[in-house]
Amino acid sequence: GTAANRTHERPGLLLPATVVGGVAVGSVLTDVAGFAGPDSWVRWAFLTNPHSRFAEQAGFYPAIGGSILLMVTVAVLAFPVGVGAAVYLEEYAPNNRYTRVIDVNISNLAGVPSVVYGLLGLGIFVAYLDQPPGTVLVGGATLGLLILPIVIISSREAIRSVPDDMRNASYGMGATKWQTVKNVVLPRSFPGILTGTILALGRAIGETAPLIMIGAPNVSFSLPTGLAEKASAMPLQVYAWSGLYAGPDFYEKAVPAGVVVLVATLLAMNSVAIVLRNKYQTEE
Repeated sequence: GTAANRTHERPGLLLPATVVGGVAVGSVLTDVAGFAGPDSWVRWAFLTNPHSRFAEQAGFYPAIGGSILLMVTVAVLAFPVGVGAAVYLEEYAPNNRYTRVIDVNISNLAGVPSVVYGLLGLGIFVAYLDQPPGTVLVGGATLGLLILPIVIISSREAIRSVPDDMRNASYGMGATKWQTVKNVVLPRSFPGILTGTILALGRAIGETAPLIMIGAPNVSFSLPTGLAEKASAMPLQVYAWSGLYAGPDFYEKAVPAGVVVLVATLLAMNSVAIVLRNKYQTEE
C-alpha cells in the first residue's frame, strides 16, 4: 500500500512520539512562562540596554542585534549556494559513483559537531584568508558552512517532491531544462526550500561553539556597524553571564532572561517557517 496507508496501519509508533514531543515542548513553554512572569528581567530595559558590569543594568540589545546581523549574513551566503547545489544534484548531475560519494558526504556533514565547523572557519577564513577573527563576515560564513548541508538536503527533498509529470508537461511544451527548473520546479518546491532554510537558521542562531572557535567576543557593548567589525550573539552573551561573573544576579536572573529571549526567538522563527509553508501551499 501507500505510505499513508502504512502510517494508518501502525499508529502505535506515532502516538508515543507525539506524546514525548508534546511533553518536551510543554515543559519548555512552562519554563519560559515561569521566567517571563511579573518578576522576570525580560522587560523593555533588558531588551534595549547594552551590557553592564552591574547585573541590574545589564541588557541584551547588542547580542540581539549581533545575532540578527549574523543570521542575515548566513542567509545571504548559505541560501543561494545550498539551493544551487541542490538544483544541480537533483536536476543536472548524472547518477554515477562521483555523485553518490557526494550524497554520502553531504549526509555525513549534516551530523558533524558544530565545534568542528568552528575549527574549519578558523582555519579557512582566519588563518588561510587572513581575515580578522570574530567579525560579522567570518561568523556568518562559519555558521553558513554549518547549515549548508542541512539547506542542501532539505532543498533536495523539496525538489524531489515535485512530480515528474509537471516536468514532462513543461518539456512537452518546448521548454528547455533551465526554463523547466526556473518556471516549474523551483516555484513548486519553494515552500519546502524556505521551510528547511528557516529551520536551519534556527539551529545556527543557537550555536555557541563555532563563534568561540573563531574568536567572537563573548560580550559586546555596542552594535557592529559593518561586516568587518566584531559582533557578539545571544548564545555567547548567555555563556558569558553564566561563566565569567560570580554574582548570583547574573547567574540566577540575567541568564534565565537571556535564555527566554533566545527560546522566544527560536519559536518565532519556527512559527514563521510554518506560516510561510502553509501560505504557499494554500496559494498552490
